This record gives sequence, structure tokens and C-alpha cells, in this order.
Amino acid sequence: MDEAQPYEVSELNIGDRLGFFGRSDAPRIPAAATPAADTSNPRASSFSSLGISTQLQGALKAMSIKAPTDVQSACIPPLLAGEDCIGNAKTGSGKTIAFALPILQKLVNDPYGIFALVLTPTRELAFQISEQFAVLGGSFNIRTAVIVGGMDMMTQSIELGNRPHVVIATPGRIVDHLRSSSDGWDLSRVKFLVLDEADRLLTSTFSPELSHLFGILPKDRQTCLFTATLTPAIEQLAEATPRPGKQKPFVHRMKETTVETVSTLKQHYILVPSHVRESYLFHLLCNPPESTLHLRRAPPEPDEPEQPPPTIIFCAKPKTAAYLTLLLKTLAIRSTALHSRLTQRERLSSLSLFRASVVPVLISTDVGARGLDIEDVAMVINWDLPSEPEEYTHRVGRTARAGKGGIAISFVTERDEERVVKIENRIKTKLEELTLPEDKVLSKLNTVSTAKRLANMELHDSNFGKREEIHQIKNTKRRNYAVGLDTGGGE
Repeated sequence: MDEAQPYEVSELNIGDRLGFFGRSDAPRIPAAATPAADTSNPRASSFSSLGISTQLQGALKAMSIKAPTDVQSACIPPLLAGEDCIGNAKTGSGKTIAFALPILQKLVNDPYGIFALVLTPTRELAFQISEQFAVLGGSFNIRTAVIVGGMDMMTQSIELGNRPHVVIATPGRIVDHLRSSSDGWDLSRVKFLVLDEADRLLTSTFSPELSHLFGILPKDRQTCLFTATLTPAIEQLAEATPRPGKQKPFVHRMKETTVETVSTLKQHYILVPSHVRESYLFHLLCNPPESTLHLRRAPPEPDEPEQPPPTIIFCAKPKTAAYLTLLLKTLAIRSTALHSRLTQRERLSSLSLFRASVVPVLISTDVGARGLDIEDVAMVINWDLPSEPEEYTHRVGRTARAGKGGIAISFVTERDEERVVKIENRIKTKLEELTLPEDKVLSKLNTVSTAKRLANMELHDSNFGKREEIHQIKNTKRRNYAVGLDTGGGE
């Protein structure tokens, strides 16, 4: 369920769409200015001028955050004023803080029961958001609970029974808890609903769970959506005529002329015959671009080559991620995998090893493309180009964060020309060709070919293909069960 799906219009019915922003009867405090698009207003120079409390300003200062970003300047005032909100901004622009600060500031006045529900499409993003709430709200003794798949249901039930202030969840798991048992807790006091990475949540993948949640969440809540990509589903929500007694949400959009990727990111492609991609990857990791060398963190072990700077390699399928991890380990490049066929414990372990620079290479499917904020990622490599150009933006957004530099390199094979054109049209930027010395790349062909055979043998022996089949069967049954319950067909 975590793997990326092609973009589409949400399957939520039109009643759900119109009722999505649920503040129908609650009194509203007028915001100073809430136009449909607020990109022309100058950025606030301080969090104080946005109305953020002194206590929260102290927490921001401890995190070395001195001034608000555009999305924070635009969205914090209307959220504090009780408005619903849609926030659109580049990856790495501080969207989490834009909704966390208003939630924490309002929570202090009503610290009873589950105050906010934050939904995310991936487990890893849920844990990261929880960490930010914990740091920002440390002085308030804020209690958070992360409710995601792959973790023990009983332990999570106990956490929910303790009535945390903020629940960060993937839709499937929180609905599982609501359907199985919610003794001692419910969502009746939720004042904030947040959909982070809303473009991914508002697809058919999550429609049954979201429909269930909208049916039980209070109507007098505030709802906010944050996304780097404005999809048709989100635009429909922004433009829909509100029900009587309701206002349209405040909408902050990136300027039309804004390039989706940051200026400090260098974006390249390498033309690579598909049958020798592994040799090009090995050469690139052993000989990274000179501008990234100062970011090398992982010291080589005896008899190891020098390790690359922190690098994330994105591929399309879990099996490819598992294969590349085995391949690079065979070639003495320390790497770890992140994909949905791993247990949650394995996924968190992989992220911890990568964050700590114990392992310099993270090989990930698109579960790692969204929201993850890992310091000093030097390079993003697209082993497979994404099927949708929007996903490219999220992938390369893992580097060149917070004003720092970074490099994105996409492997382009004989089948990828159309995808490159779509990506360039989307990001309004031409990818620059990067050429590697072919003689040096192919000089290691025998070594790499041997590693390929060993990796494929090990992958076969691990029964990965059989695990894939079992996963697909379980996922199909689960989706059919969820749809059956929501249509009245369940037992």
C-alpha cells in the first residue's frame, strides 16, 4: 500500500468532496487576509509577526530555525485564525512546521483527548512528523502516537487508549483500529485533520479509508492539506462551492512561474544501455562528482573501496531495490534497502543506518521519496525513471534541502525518452547530459557481471518472488474487505 501509484482523480464521491472541509457550524475568527492565492504577499520576517507564542519561538530557535519560509508565512495566520487551508510548496520548504505550529499553539488551550489527526501516505514520513512534533512541543509535554502498519496492533491500541494529543497515522492502520476496537478512545474531539502529501492520499489507493474517516470525524474540525503537487483532485477541492454556512479554504499556491525544483540542485541524466546499467552505477559511486566529495562520511573498512557520499538510489520495484542492495554489497559498497516488503523494524533500521552515515547508500522505492528530511544527502540517482513526472520532483527533493547544494542523476535507457520529456516539461528545466568515461566504466565489467550473478542467485534463494506473490494476495484481500465494509457488503 505504500508503493506509489499513478496520479488520478480521487474516487471519493462528490458529497465527500464538498464536505471535505468540515467546519460547517463552528464559529470562525476572520483572518486578516485569506485570498484564494497568497503568493504575492511578502514573506514575514519573524515567527513573532505571525502570532507564534514565545514558547514555540524558543523551540524554533533551538532547532536553528530563525525565519519563516513562504508556505509558513502564508498558512500559519489563517490556521491560527480558524480557517481551513491548502498549502502548496516545494519539497524541503517546511510544510510540516506550517501545520505543526498552529496545532501546538491551539492545543495548549484544549489539551484533552486526541486533538489532531495527521494522515500520511507512508510509514517513514509518519515517524518523521512525530519527531518534529516532539521537538517543537517538548516544553508542553506533548504526547504523540504513530499508528502505522508493520507494528504491533496491541501496543498501538494501548497508546491510543492513553489519549495522545496528536496521532500521526497511515489511513489503513488507523481505520483498522477503529473497525476492530476503539474502547477508551475515539476521534470525537479531533479539532485538526491534516493530510500531508495530500496529492498521494487523494487517490483511489486510500479512498475507502478516507471515506470511512470522513464519516466519523467531527464536522467542526479544521482541515488542512499540504502538498508539493497540485493534482486535479486537490484543485477540485479548492474550487468546489462550499456548503451553506461554510467558507472556501485558504489556498497558498506556488507562483505559476516557480520552478518545482530548487535552484541549488544540479540535475543531470546519463544515457545508459539498459544491460550495463550496473557498471555505470558502480563507476559513479566509486567516482562521485567532485562537488560532493566533501560530504563523504562513511570511512572505508579494510580492503574496501572508498565509500561514496550519502546517496539515495530510487527504483521502481521492491525486488529491484533488494537486487541492487545485494549487488552493491557484493561490490563492497555498503548499502541498505527501503521498500514495502521489509518489516517496519527493518525499514526503521535502514533509515537509522543511513542517517548515522554507517551506510552511505540507501536504495529505495518511492516510499522514501516523500517528506523524508535526511541531512546532507549529496546525490540522488534515479535507477528507474518514475512513471509520473510529479514523482521525480519528490525524489530529487531528498537532496539540496534547506538552501544546500545537491546533485540528481537519472539513468536514461533506450526506453525512457518520453519520460524525460514529461519530466522536463513538468519542472520547466532541461536536464544536462553527464558523460562518464566509457573505457573506465567497462573496465570493471567482469567484476560487475560476477556480482550480478551472485546477487541474482542470492535473491532467488531468498524466495523474494514467492513473498511478492503472497503480498499481492494479502493486499487484494484487504482492499476487497475494506470496500465491502464501506459499501455495506461486509459481515
